[in-house]
Amino acid sequence: MYKISTNLLFCLLHKIIKSRYNIRCKGGDKDMYYGSGNYEAFANPKKPVDVDKKSAYLIGSGLAALAAACFLVRDGKMQGKNVHILEKDKIAGGACDGYLYDGLGYVMRGGREMDNHFECMWDLFRSIPSIETEGVSVLDEYYWLNKEDPNYSLMRATVNRGEDAHTDKKFGLSDKAAMEIMHLFFTPDEELYDKKITDYFSDEVLNSNFWLYWRTMFAFENWHSALEMKLYIKRFIHHIGGLPDFTALRFTKYNQYESMILPMVEYLKAHDVCFHFNTKVEDIEFEIGKYQKIAKSIIISKDGEKSSIDLTENDLVFVTNGGCVENSTLGSQNEPAKMDFELREGGGWDLWRKIASRDSSFGNPDKFCSSPELTNWMSATVTTLDEKIPEYVRKICKRDPFSGKVVTGGIVTVKDSNWLLSWTFNRQPQFRSQPKGELVGWIYGLFSNVPGNYVKKPMRQCSGKEICMEWLYHLGVLENQIETLAKHSANTIPCMMPYIDAFFMPRNGTDRPKVVPDGAVNFAFLGQFAETKRDTIFTTEYSIRTAMEAVYTLLNVDRAVPEVWGSVYDIRDLLNATVKLRDGKPITDMELGFKEKIALKEALKAIKGTDIEKLLKEYNVIGKDV
Repeated sequence: MYKISTNLLFCLLHKIIKSRYNIRCKGGDKDMYYGSGNYEAFANPKKPVDVDKKSAYLIGSGLAALAAACFLVRDGKMQGKNVHILEKDKIAGGACDGYLYDGLGYVMRGGREMDNHFECMWDLFRSIPSIETEGVSVLDEYYWLNKEDPNYSLMRATVNRGEDAHTDKKFGLSDKAAMEIMHLFFTPDEELYDKKITDYFSDEVLNSNFWLYWRTMFAFENWHSALEMKLYIKRFIHHIGGLPDFTALRFTKYNQYESMILPMVEYLKAHDVCFHFNTKVEDIEFEIGKYQKIAKSIIISKDGEKSSIDLTENDLVFVTNGGCVENSTLGSQNEPAKMDFELREGGGWDLWRKIASRDSSFGNPDKFCSSPELTNWMSATVTTLDEKIPEYVRKICKRDPFSGKVVTGGIVTVKDSNWLLSWTFNRQPQFRSQPKGELVGWIYGLFSNVPGNYVKKPMRQCSGKEICMEWLYHLGVLENQIETLAKHSANTIPCMMPYIDAFFMPRNGTDRPKVVPDGAVNFAFLGQFAETKRDTIFTTEYSIRTAMEAVYTLLNVDRAVPEVWGSVYDIRDLLNATVKLRDGKPITDMELGFKEKIALKEALKAIKGTDIEKLLKEYNVIGKDV
């Protein structure tokens, strides 16, 4: 009887572990596994069996694909000449851009904020040499910078044309709102499939400072996925307290292209990795059997001519499916960015649609790309040309923007903006080529289809100058000076991104394909529309994690992939977040019904004089005088 019970217990625990951590145990398709701590973090894996007989084709050259190529070379020990990156554009980087366009000016479609617990990202960048300082890694220079100049905001939000909105680092959540967030946190994922945020949050949450911080920092809309919202809360539970003033964040020295992408490209070129630009991947052909799925050929188009790359089981294919910046369009100082919702052949969405039609395990792209009116927002890159506008920036952020140190410390949100405008200036210069005396900043609006407060047009209909005018109005510039400053003291380039929030659309558990689908022999999916457990999309870490998992699985690399940081399982982080969400108030101050008060009283009596009571008082979960 004891033996039977023990076996049952072992089986149960085995299932729980596999479910919780997505571990592929011996006997499964592959042996990729997760680990924590530094035992394997510093280990150099052995050369995988028969890797010299293998080659790799990476579709796309965004962060995920470049990371996969780096892992193939570093940990997979694959010869660089056998690694091929197929990119439809003329330059690498995907969404991680930052360029000086001839005739336009500086452009950054978006920006990247990092977390100290991006475990896969830091694992990678410790091996990528800096392109500025000989003998140090990208991680080294990033770490030193953020240690010496830690990030924090002195002005998170404004109202009334540049006045402090006095959010004062408070979430402003009522007890009812806090319970709604807690309810979402504990709701099983399966119950959140295809549900919207508004199915779980009332105005008690949606009108709070918490939601103002959250939606503008992460670009969530009210109609987005409740599941994704829950996953975000769980993933970043350790940073709840740093949300109001951005002390949780870390930034690169320059724009994301120069700080992250270029060093990776240089590393790969130094290892003879082959880049094939202006090469569209139009389709992938598969042989799909009962137990195995094999990629058999890649259909490409280059210079208007189609051809195919025939594949064997030793030819590995890494597909970046979908694309959050696909169909992005740039305007100019005097022209608006055009709306372009049409998905064309050779793009990430078109390719994913073709692939998905072959097998249900390849996901459901239409869940994400069929409603661009629900997934778009606009950004604009502003370059100041003299001292006039920086004075207003200085007044609001309370720092010298030319100091080379933290400026705004993250976005400043205009609370009463019709576009829900936010803007930021990171450390300057943002571009290595940027002239002295100029600032390059970034503006974005979540609502592109409503008229502005000053420019009475939707953001999507505005030129760069007009977007700058709306921004200057909210900075507090005198109205009779706004147009002159926007015209002569700044150059502003708008960007429309119809699918930038596509990954936040309500979904179920199978709409995104697994990184390595069940039965896949020689292919994997990468990026924001591939499925891996516990991590959250719209982060650099997610792209790099999917890359690491894909390479480690297909090559059977004998080294652990770092598991997602386990703060959600740390009672200290949970207690701290609970109190921070209530702006420091203990749960003993909550308005409770009679039955709840009795229950709480009895619970407090039971823990009196124990370490539990001591811990709860340490984190102010219960008052010191209780």
